[in-house]
Amino acid sequence: MAIVSPEAAAADGVEPSSIDKIRTAALRSFAACGTSATTLRGVAAAAGVSLGLVQHHFATKAGLIEAVDRYVLDVVITPMAQPVSDLAPDSVSEVGHRVQRIISDHPDIAAYLGRALVDGSQLGATIFDTLYEVGTLRWQTRLERGETRPDIDLQWAVINSMILALGTISMRGHIERHMSGAFTSSEQLHRWQESVNGLLRDGLFRRGDSPEAAG
Repeated sequence: MAIVSPEAAAADGVEPSSIDKIRTAALRSFAACGTSATTLRGVAAAAGVSLGLVQHHFATKAGLIEAVDRYVLDVVITPMAQPVSDLAPDSVSEVGHRVQRIISDHPDIAAYLGRALVDGSQLGATIFDTLYEVGTLRWQTRLERGETRPDIDLQWAVINSMILALGTISMRGHIERHMSGAFTSSEQLHRWQESVNGLLRDGLFRRGDSPEAAG
């Protein structure tokens, strides 16, 4: 069952279910405080429900963590695993837009993911490993199409492109101390995506050829 945030439900004129409220409250607490510091009682208070209702739906904190992690995996992996269409003029920008949409539409998920990657949790490992597999296939396709320089180190092309995204998410707190606005603002996300796209194109693609021409 997908999570519907209270804000999204309110915008649609729909009252979110108690399960959605609990999961959303748990996700926000996991992102802000970590799973260890989160309590079922605190989640219940934030969701505006009783502790008994939380236990009824999820039984234990482990069950609640599992439910939230399944949702996070779905939100992150589903769009990122979709192949880039052969008709897409620029695969770098297309993938970048997907990352940007996840961060802008789901800031709590981005924050929780950043914490999970640093904490070494199973969620962080699963997302990293899955994105690595997806990225390997994508960069292999780019290499076979002649989009990239022929001498690239494929494994490090995959890892470095992941670091540019996941590293930024993990170090968001430090990065924002040097910015005039929140990283999740439309202005900063646009600046970040353009910078990352430029680094990838200039460093890994054929010089003098745009991804559009190389495709």
